[in-house]
Amino acid sequence: MPDHPDLDVSPTEPQPTRRSVSEDPTRPIPTTPTPDRRPRPHERAAASTPDDGTVGADAGTFRAIPARSGTARGRSVERDPARRRAPRRSGHDSARPARRRTAIGLARAAVVVCSVIAFVVCGAMWMGASTFRGGLGYSNALQGAPRSTDGAQNILLIGLDTRKDKNGNDLPDDVMRQLHAGDGDSGGYNTNTLILMHIPADRKNIVAYSIPRDDLVETPDLDVSQAKIKEVYGRTKAATEDQLANEGISDPATLEAKGRDAGRTATIKAVRTLTGVPIDRFAEVSLIGFYDVAKALGGVEVCLNHAVSDDYSGANFSAGMHRLSASQALAFVRQRHGLTRGDLDRTHRQQAFLLSALHQVQSAGTLTDVGKLNRLMSVVDDDVVFSQGWDVVSWAQDMIGVPDQKISFQTLPVVRYATVDDQDVNIIDPVAIRAEVQRAFGVPVAAPAPSSSDTSQSGGSQSGASSSDSGSEATPTTDDSSDGAQDASADDSGPAPDSGPAVVNTGTIPCVD
Repeated sequence: MPDHPDLDVSPTEPQPTRRSVSEDPTRPIPTTPTPDRRPRPHERAAASTPDDGTVGADAGTFRAIPARSGTARGRSVERDPARRRAPRRSGHDSARPARRRTAIGLARAAVVVCSVIAFVVCGAMWMGASTFRGGLGYSNALQGAPRSTDGAQNILLIGLDTRKDKNGNDLPDDVMRQLHAGDGDSGGYNTNTLILMHIPADRKNIVAYSIPRDDLVETPDLDVSQAKIKEVYGRTKAATEDQLANEGISDPATLEAKGRDAGRTATIKAVRTLTGVPIDRFAEVSLIGFYDVAKALGGVEVCLNHAVSDDYSGANFSAGMHRLSASQALAFVRQRHGLTRGDLDRTHRQQAFLLSALHQVQSAGTLTDVGKLNRLMSVVDDDVVFSQGWDVVSWAQDMIGVPDQKISFQTLPVVRYATVDDQDVNIIDPVAIRAEVQRAFGVPVAAPAPSSSDTSQSGGSQSGASSSDSGSEATPTTDDSSDGAQDASADDSGPAPDSGPAVVNTGTIPCVD
């Protein structure tokens, strides 16, 4: 999801002074001493501007209505923009009643999955396997990677902030205007959403971890020793395309496909190294995917604890419940300016969006609406790339019988904020992260060996605890650079960042900041 200033401003808005290196993955991290430190949580005031009945540019028109039971609620009214394609019809009218019944059963069974990748599975629930599989996009980025062997499943959701489709093509101009997120050259290929979901063998205690985009990690395979984890994809993609071009490959489609696969492989490795657990499947979507799923559902309901007003993203909402159109929903998940916890609050927005989509997918109104189901199928076809070998339909059927239960979204902890080489970063403790994730995923955690440097103090060590459990894979790393750690230690850290409470599925719409 969104990351740097280009993602959070329209083309006509003034650009912040600081520019992220992620705009150009091939460019070295700047070393000019002009730090633009992000405000600390205790310095940052939460936005609480009273709603004036409007939403930011291109985000639509907002109208609040009184709430039931005395609670302030808001509903948004917006004319949906023209979709770039007509809803697809299956062509098998006689099979619709049976398929609709199958959709209802599979939707209820796959509820835990829809919380993270609602738009991935819902189309599969509606369409027959032979019809649906033909249009899916697949990637072999997981080829040769370690997998779980204990019956559990770890699924990584990769969200790119690119303004291109899954094949690297520019989005239509009318869609770009609705996204309110710059042009096709904005955003690059940052992975601003990384969510690792664990489904244990007994299908209980489902947990998903969001990985903050600015977490500083070791990058031994890149041209820099450390980088934000969201930059691994784009930097690897650019380096791979340069190498292929030097080998004489000039076809843009080939370069795009191979570059993206390399970026996926590198991102998967980075997440595996950070968390110490294998990744069994992944699904990748771009910025347009979040927009399209909201549009396919006819809007998404969200709840805000406080009023917000942000000209950069176009998010301008009062406190309480709102039903957001597609463009408003995108502004909701993109906002980071004016929030108490900044990007960590935006992470909670993304989690709440997914749980809201789940809540809506479970509703009878969605499961009996042929048009919505067809539109959800189109989202899967057009916006999602799956790991090779993932039979989504069979997998959804295998989830039959999974109880409707709580799904917990956690956020990986951050030790402190820092400025490294003029870049805002999150200093993390990889050893503590591995221990927390492995414990949450039910993996026995071995006590880490004493290190010559305290990772939580230096911010540069990436030595991880290993695990002997057959269902996990621990990939130790080497601390081969201390430059970033030294810069980080010199920064005035302030209090440790507060990741906020977990966002939990309780069958209702969660309220977030």
